[in-house]
Amino acid sequence: MSRIGKHPITVPNGVKITVENNVVTVKGPKGQLSEKISPRMKITEEDGTLKVERPTDEKEDRAVHGLTRTLINNMVIGVTSGFEKKLEIEGTGYKAAKSGNKLVLTVGYSHNVEFEEKDGITFDVPAPNRITVMGISKQKVGQIAANVREVRPPEPYKGKGIRYAGEFVRRKEGKTGK
Repeated sequence: MSRIGKHPITVPNGVKITVENNVVTVKGPKGQLSEKISPRMKITEEDGTLKVERPTDEKEDRAVHGLTRTLINNMVIGVTSGFEKKLEIEGTGYKAAKSGNKLVLTVGYSHNVEFEEKDGITFDVPAPNRITVMGISKQKVGQIAANVREVRPPEPYKGKGIRYAGEFVRRKEGKTGK
């Protein structure tokens, strides 16, 4: 039995889950998310909890069991509290600013790099060297945060660049003369 798949999903008040033709739709206070799941998985609801069950112990069913449960659980968390990723900017003159619904990055290029808010993703810039990416879809929040980090990933010599909050960047020693 999948260790993750066997845990029930608690459905908070104000969240409505519907399953039609192997598409799970979760509606909550922050919005609505839909995800197509494997048609072999059986989803049952009882007493405010959701259980994901698999038909057999075949390898494919075991693999999809925990994934299905985690996807549905992430949708429930997303529509109730949402997800966020925090990024930090290191480097002299490197900064972020919010202009309308755009995130503007000044990270050492001859031009500013802009990201637009879309698909329910919002940016917050509490300080010039901090960025918060927020949204209800865990996958989209992670992907947009990775795209922002990709503009100027941290380099190993001086540590300059955009990194996730709390990310450790292994530093290298520079060249030594004779």
